[in-house]
Amino acid sequence: METELATWHFVVAGIFFALFGVIFHVIRAVFNVFPDKLSDTPAVNILVSGGYGWADYLWGTEYDDAGYYRLDSLKNLRLSVTFSVFGGLAAMVLIDGAGLGIATLIEAGIGGFVDLFWQRIAEL
Repeated sequence: METELATWHFVVAGIFFALFGVIFHVIRAVFNVFPDKLSDTPAVNILVSGGYGWADYLWGTEYDDAGYYRLDSLKNLRLSVTFSVFGGLAAMVLIDGAGLGIATLIEAGIGGFVDLFWQRIAEL
């Protein structure tokens, strides 16, 4: 059976991209060993810091007083989820074959869960 790209594939992929955005937000906040923001001057932070870039300055990413990325910031969470969803969906639309590959993965995952469900029902 050949997979065709449908609207519901984009919805399911968008949900997974949003979950990836939440995971990336938590990873950036929790596993950050060194502070991203070293100074109050954006130029110094952009040039010296490895974790602070133009996007952080432009979008207004929030940091605590010590310069670490804030886990409890809803703005940071919203930015992470938004960029993950839009980036993933844009990749599905613009990169040739990416949308079809993701649709195939979604259908294979759903098929695996359905087969597992019927196997568990048969074992009862």
